[in-house]
Amino acid sequence: MSRQIAGFVLVGGVNTAVYYGLYLLFLTRLPYLAAHVLAFALSMVGSFFLNARFTYRVRPTWRKFLLFPLTNVSNFLITTAGVYVIVDVLHAGSRFAPLLASAAAIPVTFVVSRWVMLPRPAA
Repeated sequence: MSRQIAGFVLVGGVNTAVYYGLYLLFLTRLPYLAAHVLAFALSMVGSFFLNARFTYRVRPTWRKFLLFPLTNVSNFLITTAGVYVIVDVLHAGSRFAPLLASAAAIPVTFVVSRWVMLPRPAA
C-alpha cells in the first residue's frame, strides 16, 4: 500500500502541473473559467490513466473511467467544507486554509480512488 500512496502523491503532483500548464495555455485564447474547466477535464483524464498505470497497476476500463470523477467530487467537497471550518468556525486566516483543507482531503481521495480503480473481491 505504501507504493500506492507514493504513486498517488506523485501522480497528483504531475496532474497539478499538467492542469496548471494547460490552464495557462488555454488562458491565452479563452476566458479564465473556460480555461479552468477545459484544463481540469483534460488533467482528470490524464490522472485516470496515470493512476491506472502507475499507482494501482490495473487495466483501465470504461466503468473505472466513468466512476473516476467521484475522486474529484470527494476532494472538492472535503476541501470546501475544510476551508469553511478553518475560516468561519476556527477563525483562522483564509490565506492557507485551502492548503490545510487539501491536505486533509488527500486520504479520503486516496480511499475513493482505490475503491474506483481496484477490483472488488469475489463474494
